[in-house]
Amino acid sequence: MTGYGIASKDHANAKYTVEIKSLNSKFLELALKLPKAFSDKELILRNDCSKQIERGKVNIAFTIEYPENEKKTASIDSTLLKLYYQQLKASAEELNDNGNNLLQLALNFPEVIKYDEDIVSEEEWQQLYSTFSLALANFQTFRADEGNVLQRDLILRINNILEALKQVEEQDPKRLPVIRERLMQLLDEYVGKENTDQNRLEQELIFYIDKLDITEEKIRLKSHCDYFLQALKSSDANGKKLGFISQEIGREINTMGSKANDARIQQIVVGMKEELEKVKEQLLNVL
Repeated sequence: MTGYGIASKDHANAKYTVEIKSLNSKFLELALKLPKAFSDKELILRNDCSKQIERGKVNIAFTIEYPENEKKTASIDSTLLKLYYQQLKASAEELNDNGNNLLQLALNFPEVIKYDEDIVSEEEWQQLYSTFSLALANFQTFRADEGNVLQRDLILRINNILEALKQVEEQDPKRLPVIRERLMQLLDEYVGKENTDQNRLEQELIFYIDKLDITEEKIRLKSHCDYFLQALKSSDANGKKLGFISQEIGREINTMGSKANDARIQQIVVGMKEELEKVKEQLLNVL
């Protein structure tokens, strides 16, 4: 969800610039730095952002630059200034205060000083909005390009897990006879064949080996990986869904490793976990 977009336009001796930056976030967090004159347009801008950006911690800065000889001036509302000054003077007399700097205090009150830049025309708004739209388009292009890179990397990681799964499937048939042989040797060494009930032994072996069976885990892991690749190709925003699928993939990998009781398979599982951690890191950047 990281992204960057900037756009500038020159119009009527003014330069309009909009810069958009975003970082990862589970939700959409918008921070707009908008000139005071356009504060009534903030809702329009926020609605456009929520429709197109969806998720991320987004900062948008709007700036308007005027030439030195055309900077807008300020004016004083004398009526409001007098009203504030009289009220301050009356309060000072009532409190027996010497009333120093009453004029300066009155000038700092709201709406006493008004800047011409606080009043803008519809044309100026249209220029700022078109600059914002262009910056937003550049921002989306940046994120789309980054998304294509992420998609290729995620596909690579999931395919690496599937390749590792094939290695597990090749190793799996070899481990059960080895486990059975090891158990038989232990019984012969510590109990002795003459003291062993063969029927009971076969039942216990079947029960024990069944506990070590990882067939279901292999099937589910393959299914989850295929579903991940399918969701990754969707045009919808599936970042959260991919996160949930990756959790299921991790659950099957962990179960497989704990049940395998085989050094080679456990080594392969460690490699799977490494690939999955890289997937989870990259998913923080996916919408």
